[in-house]
Amino acid sequence: MAANPEYGDHLKQRITPLMCGIGPVESAVAVTKALGNIKPDLLVSLGSGGSRTLKQGAVYQASSVSYRDMDASPLGFEKGQTPLIDLPVEIPMAVQIDGIESARLSTGANIVSGADYDEIDADMVDMETFAILRACMAFDVPMIGLRGISDGNEALSKLSDWTQYLHVVDQNLAHAVDLLEAQVGS
Repeated sequence: MAANPEYGDHLKQRITPLMCGIGPVESAVAVTKALGNIKPDLLVSLGSGGSRTLKQGAVYQASSVSYRDMDASPLGFEKGQTPLIDLPVEIPMAVQIDGIESARLSTGANIVSGADYDEIDADMVDMETFAILRACMAFDVPMIGLRGISDGNEALSKLSDWTQYLHVVDQNLAHAVDLLEAQVGS
């Protein structure tokens, strides 16, 4: 998880997460450091995300992840493609949980709000999943990305616009953790 405001009472009854920090840089550093010390059978990236089209408070699993900050198009690369590595712009997520709706996820270092969604080719946005996925790929650890939609149906203007649904996201992420545990074990 990225930050304590996402870690509510329902999740506290089930898990003790690594808090990786907000954004792709902080999360990449924290997760890479953790994976250097332990190799889990599966890593679950969970937290909040935004969407203009998905239901606020609901949890979705990432069916694919892209990195919206990468733009080497002046050199002839497709926007979103990291130059000189063999990865597609949109990386499919191999592990999926039955019973949780899937959506395409875009990761970047910015808060997306209002008309900014017009520029994003994905159903939901966050600031960590792509970086965590790349760390997992480096250590050959499978990953699931779960995001509860905390914002997006209205433009953000203050912190409480993000936090107002986090109690609902917490409850729904806890349910997703229960489904995951039932399917793959503790």
